[in-house]
Amino acid sequence: MEPTKTFHRFSVGLTGGIGSGKSLVADQFAQLGAAVIDTDLIAHQLTGAGGAAMPAIRESFGDSFLTSEGALDRAAMRTHVFSDPAARKQLEAILHPMIATQTRAQAEAATGHYLMFVVPLLTESGQWKHRVDRVLVVDCPESLQLSRVMQRNQLSADTVQAIMDTQATRAARLAIADDVIVNDGALATVTDAVLRLHERYQRLASEHSGDSE
Repeated sequence: MEPTKTFHRFSVGLTGGIGSGKSLVADQFAQLGAAVIDTDLIAHQLTGAGGAAMPAIRESFGDSFLTSEGALDRAAMRTHVFSDPAARKQLEAILHPMIATQTRAQAEAATGHYLMFVVPLLTESGQWKHRVDRVLVVDCPESLQLSRVMQRNQLSADTVQAIMDTQATRAARLAIADDVIVNDGALATVTDAVLRLHERYQRLASEHSGDSE
């Protein structure tokens, strides 16, 4: 995807490391009327049983990376791509164009106050920050990320740390952030921050719409 503004409407890119609380924040924005488009959810749909990406994944990687229902065996694939960078690039070559197509289609059909794209690897992509009007980072201490994901996904500390090591650093995410929500366990603080930013984004969306007319 080219590093230029792709969306005519005011848009926010929401990102954060694994276990930071992106889904919590995105859900709150959605309840307030933002049009939330989750690229990770799109990826899961593409790799579910009968998903559009599964024929190419099966052809490239074989049946050993499929579940009995015909979906992607995410645990097996995660282990594989962590140990083989070439396999990771091969998987991305299949998924990224499909995710981009679905993302654009959902953005064009969206009717919310403004667009909010949940992009876990926004910082790593080097492109998404040029395609949205603002970047919102959900931030928390790395020790909290580790404990949350271990508890949520029933993974070992080493496995979670390996996942975190493949992602951008906390400092790198914060360096590109226009806005930051700290999610250190205080739900009320997160909710207050979401409300404040939603009001700001609505104003910016209104100004953006006026500028484009």
